[in-house]
Amino acid sequence: MQRTIGVVLGALVTYLMLVILDATSNPEPKYGLAVVVGALVSWLWPWVIGIILVRRARARRDQKISDEVDRQVAASKKG
Repeated sequence: MQRTIGVVLGALVTYLMLVILDATSNPEPKYGLAVVVGALVSWLWPWVIGIILVRRARARRDQKISDEVDRQVAASKKG
C-alpha cells in the first residue's frame, strides 16, 4: 500500500513539474500518458527484478545440483 501511494504521489509531482516547467498551451494530454506509463513502470519494476533474480537463483541452484550429481556419478564409476 505504501509503494502504491508513493507511486501515485510521484506521478502527481512529476505531472505538476512537467506542467509548470513547460510554458506551452495545453500540455496536459501529452504529459498525461507519460506520467501514467512512468507510474506503471515504477510500480511494476520491483516485481520484474524479483522474477529475474529468482530465476537466476533457481538456475544457479539447479546447476550446482547437476554438478554434484555428475561428480558423484563420476566418483561411483571410478571406484
